[in-house]
Amino acid sequence: MALHAQQFFDDALELPLDQYAIIGDTLYAAPQPNSPLRLRIDFAPTMRHGEYDGLRLRVIHPEQGVLDTAILRFADHGTFTRRDTARDLMPGQDGYAVIRDWHNSGPAWHGADGTGLRTAIEKYAHVWFPPPAASRPAACSVAQPAATTGAPPRTR
Repeated sequence: MALHAQQFFDDALELPLDQYAIIGDTLYAAPQPNSPLRLRIDFAPTMRHGEYDGLRLRVIHPEQGVLDTAILRFADHGTFTRRDTARDLMPGQDGYAVIRDWHNSGPAWHGADGTGLRTAIEKYAHVWFPPPAASRPAACSVAQPAATTGAPPRTR
């Protein structure tokens, strides 16, 4: 596989997922124990065969199928900013913020910075797979009313 998906998901993205498997160029995850929902992440193709400009995230239910799909573009998350700057590529030019799987030497995604993508994936997963209530931080603290004596308020 020219995309080297296993290394991309493990090394470039470093997703904090406990239960996942990479099959071909696709990552399948069960981010929440005892939930029927699954997260599928694969490369989002462009119109050109073998060229990808982002990741496609899908939430899948075993009986209802795909519940939601999101596309995270490499350009929007700065994934190849350093690589493209070094190549003097600008938005709109051929090869900008894309990977192509027809490379023979090394991973097609070499030079990727997965920080922005990882953050976006974590936010997306948090919506569909929120942490259990016990581990959630308190949303906000509510001030408790002051104790009263039970006497009616004084008037002047």
